Amino acid sequence: MNRSDKGIHHITVLGGDGQRTTDFYVKTLGLRLILKTVNQDDPGTYHLFFVNGTGQLGSSLTFFPWPMASQGKPGSGQATVVSFAVPSGSLEYWVERFGAEGVDFEGPFQRFGKQVIAFQDPDRLDLELVVDERADSVPAWKESTVPEKFGIRGFWSTTMKLVETKATGQLLTGVFGFEKTAEEGRQTLYQTGNAVGGAVILEKVEPRTGVTGRGTIHHVAFRARDDEEHQHMRSEVLKLGLYPTEVIDRHVFKAVYFGSPGGVLFEISTDGPGYKVVQKEEELGKVLFLPSWLESRREMIEKRLPEISV
Repeated sequence: MNRSDKGIHHITVLGGDGQRTTDFYVKTLGLRLILKTVNQDDPGTYHLFFVNGTGQLGSSLTFFPWPMASQGKPGSGQATVVSFAVPSGSLEYWVERFGAEGVDFEGPFQRFGKQVIAFQDPDRLDLELVVDERADSVPAWKESTVPEKFGIRGFWSTTMKLVETKATGQLLTGVFGFEKTAEEGRQTLYQTGNAVGGAVILEKVEPRTGVTGRGTIHHVAFRARDDEEHQHMRSEVLKLGLYPTEVIDRHVFKAVYFGSPGGVLFEISTDGPGYKVVQKEEELGKVLFLPSWLESRREMIEKRLPEISV
């Protein structure tokens, strides 16, 4: 199995303070801030994109920083964990780094045959590092605060805690190109074969009310190769009795949103056009990107947004 054009496209999180988030993901975890833009539905809020250096598909963790938002609480019907892939032989480095940086962690422990350490970001989002030798050949960010040979390569998986997992599993296999590959206790692993962004874990749980807020996942996006496949996948979702939105142009990709059977908000995103189409290399992550229809409001928007620096 190797569906190299399938898997997670990006994961979007509700964060707290934007500078604190940037400091943690860039300085502590060594990711690259590749795009600094705004939430198109709320231009007074940043939308920050952190990647593995090249902006490879399956590595984009994005944030809507809401500094005044209350603390969120994970529950059933939510994606609750973001797991990053790191190369073989890197775990000892990360254990030492977290100790030096004052990041509390649990592990290492084994899950689905992989070594894992678990920790949280400043807004209590549950994160993991998963050692996978397939990630060895995936490039990390050369200018990272983390040595390249130990750096995060992208997503390994996300974990969704659901009361019922069957319908979501069928969606993953029937529309998004995953296969069910393993089970451990209450968890089922679905994979595409991709080293980055190629896994989803569905965990069967008892009903538990969650609270949307800082440190919770807003949505999980899955890859569509091009506009044609995007429309096809949208049609397949409709056939399942779900209610996808119309196609929305997000400039770096096109998007369709819908509520999944288990309650998690899903998105289908096109692979392109990508970050380097909308900005020059030297502008990426430094100059605020605005879609053309917001350019006339740039001065006002920039005045409202707090300064964020890397």
